[in-house]
Amino acid sequence: MAPVHVAAGVLRRADGKVLIARRSRNSHQGGLWEFPGGKVEPGESASRALARELNEELGIRIRDFRPLIKVSHAYRDREVLLDTWLVTGWQGEPRGMENQPLDWVSVGELRKRPMPAADRPVVSAVSLPPVYLITPPAVTDTGVFLDDLRTALDNGVSLVQFRVFGLEGPALESLALAATRLCEAHGAGLLVNGSRELAESVGARGVHLDRRALASMRSREEYGELLLGASCHDARELALARDRGVDFALLSPVLPTRSHPDAEVLGWERFSALVDGLPLPVYALGGMTPSMLEQSWQAGAQGIAGIRGLWPGTIVD
Repeated sequence: MAPVHVAAGVLRRADGKVLIARRSRNSHQGGLWEFPGGKVEPGESASRALARELNEELGIRIRDFRPLIKVSHAYRDREVLLDTWLVTGWQGEPRGMENQPLDWVSVGELRKRPMPAADRPVVSAVSLPPVYLITPPAVTDTGVFLDDLRTALDNGVSLVQFRVFGLEGPALESLALAATRLCEAHGAGLLVNGSRELAESVGARGVHLDRRALASMRSREEYGELLLGASCHDARELALARDRGVDFALLSPVLPTRSHPDAEVLGWERFSALVDGLPLPVYALGGMTPSMLEQSWQAGAQGIAGIRGLWPGTIVD
């Protein structure tokens, strides 16, 4: 039996709160909270279905919207493809046209609400920003490094991977602590590459795993409440990231890079095929620049990640 294709909208206001609706008690997954939407009709595009359903359910006309994440999920009695879109502009005031309860909630509150299993990856996606900055691995001057990081944060970056090699012991911990505090002062989160111990000692938001660390990971529980990212390069590693319960993944290289000129490139079409339906937000990595953000969304990405294309200062190889 073919999956039930559903288009759903994550309406987000300027204050960051998002709209959820409660399903009727006698419906599938009845009584749970969900993102409003409905079935895509035969021959209908997902975007057209989204506009129609939100008009019928909420009495609004959507204006500004983009793809967010597609989630394939198998319930006991049916399989669904939840095609979600981030909606940031609309005409009219949303109201329950079918007498369904509505609520505007923060992202933190979203995680506490009982929701269908297919909606959970959507909560992760709406919790994450569209850009994930990775720091240059070589640091020749810590002052310049922190100045460049401050510039990136001032420019709107809100998620950073601290990936620094060549420093050890107190020097590495001191820089990681300074970077963490700088991110916190800007309302941003910092993930430490590889080391849970370092992340915990400096109060970082999370840990980012390379492919080896992902393969040797025993359970998600060992990382507690830390945000957990993972680097992936193929379908097998993406499946492992999904099964291990990481919060998001990077998939690379999408385009050629100067740092890995001989690596086999995925390209946007292959990237899109690998992430389609995956219940996990995935950033595109490899040759990314800010101008590619829209293209990444159309390919099914959470957004873009990168070093050279996103770091403000001169990169030393």
